Amino acid sequence: MTPLRRRMIDDMTLRNFTPQTMQSYVWCVARFALHFGRSPEHLGPEEVRAYLLYLVQERHVSFSHYKKVRSALRFLYRVTLGRGDVPEAIPPVKQPRTLPIVLSPDEVARFFAAVRNIKHRTILMTAYAAGLRISEVTQLQAADIDSQRMVIHVRNGKGRKDRYVMLSPRLLEILRAYYRAVRPGDILFPGAIPGRPITTASVQKVCQRARRAAGMAKNITAHTMRHSFATHLLEAGTDLRTIQVLMGHQSFSTTARYVHIATAALPSIKSPLDRLDLSVPGGDRS
Repeated sequence: MTPLRRRMIDDMTLRNFTPQTMQSYVWCVARFALHFGRSPEHLGPEEVRAYLLYLVQERHVSFSHYKKVRSALRFLYRVTLGRGDVPEAIPPVKQPRTLPIVLSPDEVARFFAAVRNIKHRTILMTAYAAGLRISEVTQLQAADIDSQRMVIHVRNGKGRKDRYVMLSPRLLEILRAYYRAVRPGDILFPGAIPGRPITTASVQKVCQRARRAAGMAKNITAHTMRHSFATHLLEAGTDLRTIQVLMGHQSFSTTARYVHIATAALPSIKSPLDRLDLSVPGGDRS
């Protein structure tokens, strides 16, 4: 490990970054250095600008990926290297107002039916039933399932925050059946490496295979389960404040975007066009 990488990791540790964020930032900086074949210590604002343009114009990366790289480079230069000139040269980024993909209840059931592996299916059902991020599901311990209080204890969620979410009676049955069949131990969803949980990348691959097997055109990811959970709760009449707490959103505006996705009430709303009298006096004059 290079001294620069060690120093950056130490800086993030002192600021209580999550292991996932630290791993992501280090990876982004490593790719930046590899692109130019030099240490970031010897690169400056022009190289950072050129690299960000390369990601957008040639790699066509997603906005979330671009934002992550931008944040990693800002942290590296501002905090670890103490160079204010580079962060100042990175232009502000405007969040695109796109709506997340959501499945209908029938589509969710169809998608689950295409997941044959019991562990993979239980992971995705847990994400949907409780509205969890997939990283939160994969980190679950058996002890986090509290059947007495009917809650799931989510530890170290986004922002290093713990929270409780509801434990669906039906999900409890599914989890018990899975545990009896697999006997996973303390880690509820173990991965290929002994003593480690399944990776989020593995779950994403499961989603892509299941989407193709189900013949679904929508670009379904593991996070689609979480978006569908929130939207279906809203369509069933759950208030936004409750959904915000369940989702672990820090900002209410993040939760409020689901108002733009929910469509259950749309068929009952009359368009102004439906109220017009479009009859032409005197009949057809053509």
